[in-house]
Amino acid sequence: MTPKELRDKTIKELGTMEKDLREELFKLQMQNATGQLEKNHRLKELRREIARVVTIAKQKSGKPKRGKAA
Repeated sequence: MTPKELRDKTIKELGTMEKDLREELFKLQMQNATGQLEKNHRLKELRREIARVVTIAKQKSGKPKRGKAA
């Protein structure tokens, strides 16, 4: 999913999407641990997709950026 499509979603939808992606990642990690995973690249894709969703959700919520106080 592109960042533009993610920005069109609500915070609630992004939260649900993050939960679903994390569940899928967990299942794939278990398959990888038991040697049943065929598409190893999917793990990396899911981690990046989760990061995108979390980043956009934070931007939408209006939380300030972390860093040194001026």
